[in-house]
Amino acid sequence: MKRLFLLLFVAWLAAPVAGHAQSPEALKALTELSIDDADKREAAVQALGNTRDPKWLEFLGALRDGNVYARGQGTAAEVVVGGAKSTKGDQDVIEVVTAYDRKPLGTVPVSSLTEIAADRRLRIAIKPFLDADETRGQLANPDAETRRGAAMKLGHQAAASAAPVVEAAIAKETNPHVRHALEEALALIRLANGDAAVRTLAAQSLGGLHSFDALSALQKLAADPAASRAERDTATAAIRQIERWGLLVRTVETVFQGASLASILLLMSVGLAVVFGLMGVINMAHGELMALGAYSTFVVQNLFRARWPEWFDAYFVVALPVSFIVAAVVGVVLERGVIRRLYGRPLETLLLTWGASLIIQQGLRLWFGAANVDVSSPRWLSGGFALMTGLTLPFNRLFIIALAAVSVLGMYGLLFRTDRGLTIRAVTQNRAMSACLGVRAGVVDALTFGLGAGLAGLAGCALTQIGNVGPSLGQNYIVDSFMVVVTGGVGKLAGAILASAGLGLLNKGIEPALGAVFAKVAILVAVILFLQRRPAGLFATRGRGAEA
Repeated sequence: MKRLFLLLFVAWLAAPVAGHAQSPEALKALTELSIDDADKREAAVQALGNTRDPKWLEFLGALRDGNVYARGQGTAAEVVVGGAKSTKGDQDVIEVVTAYDRKPLGTVPVSSLTEIAADRRLRIAIKPFLDADETRGQLANPDAETRRGAAMKLGHQAAASAAPVVEAAIAKETNPHVRHALEEALALIRLANGDAAVRTLAAQSLGGLHSFDALSALQKLAADPAASRAERDTATAAIRQIERWGLLVRTVETVFQGASLASILLLMSVGLAVVFGLMGVINMAHGELMALGAYSTFVVQNLFRARWPEWFDAYFVVALPVSFIVAAVVGVVLERGVIRRLYGRPLETLLLTWGASLIIQQGLRLWFGAANVDVSSPRWLSGGFALMTGLTLPFNRLFIIALAAVSVLGMYGLLFRTDRGLTIRAVTQNRAMSACLGVRAGVVDALTFGLGAGLAGLAGCALTQIGNVGPSLGQNYIVDSFMVVVTGGVGKLAGAILASAGLGLLNKGIEPALGAVFAKVAILVAVILFLQRRPAGLFATRGRGAEA
């Protein structure tokens, strides 16, 4: 018995290894690679790639990189993989290994080998197999977004061989968004490769998952006369379910975009509304003060990048107060230097501030150049929040909405909960009476103008996260900001909030139908018609000054 067991063990060791390495199809494909026939070489690549064996896929990678050679001639040639090259004596030599299991075959002269060149046609044939292999490897990546991207790519490819890999990944996945993408990919694969019953269940699953990527495949299935009635009905129901979900997504997206635009307009117009209501100054340089805030953010970014690169993500936290202070200081200098001498003369102040805007613009061009400068987003403002299937809200726009809300709350607290706010409201309603009661109107003017300018700088800092920074940045928003001020009512904080919300939502609601340009025209016409009915805006100024 001992001898019998020993003989069986020796026979087992001598037996050929089962698997792809010894399969007749793989051996035949390997032989055909050494034949100078483009069709046979492409068929050989397809045969080796379809095995999905990691070792054959590694071999195809070596073939693509030009490291595969034939040793011998004709059908008797042995296909090997080349390694490091060197010089031995007066000839070049190369280390070679076997094609499948990479067993060393020694060092041979380069002249004894014939390179199996991978031309463009062969590389195109190899690419899907290597891409699919790389994508499947990404399903185990620690980064959730990488796994989600790999799942989406496998769903688009819809290869039947990827189904087991996706099923295994679903069983391990804990992230809900990645799991959703994997389930969608599996349903797309089954829809493309399953039988009638499997396709019906896949179509039903895609409808429940609200898969926008599946619309074309579902429409094709619903119109296929060869499909069963159950398949066509399920596909039609799934299409309707996805379209209803798409309508909801577009509605929420439009509201969010409108809120984002309204926040930008509100940041711009809050300071402008207070300044306009307090001093009657039409500040045409308000947009340039916003540009100063944006360029201050650019300077702070470069300073952190050069001196404290390890703290680069914190630069934006520092840039917010810096942009406010820079714009506020320039605003105070502008008000104390020239504007205070022209109170009561609105035409002269308009021309003066317009000239100041041109001077600031040209100064920015001379210092920073005429081209736009790039401000990078910190990592904590990159990416977005997946609110629902098909809709991701960017963090930078969510931050702008939050910043606008905090700014409005701060202004409300200043105006209605502090003594300084009481003096500002008093001067706004009746400057002469306030002066008679001991309020220093000049100090109030300077501080209020600086506050409005600082809010413009804060708006410029926020805008660096959603657009380019250039000398004419403020010109894109100054007209809309004045429309908000006039529509809401001069000097009215509540009016500025409602007007910016209304104009922002109306603009984004009209844009899909008319386009950006005609949407602006429609908004302007709507504002003109509104002011015909209510010339004082949403909230008219009250008090004896208004009655006079």
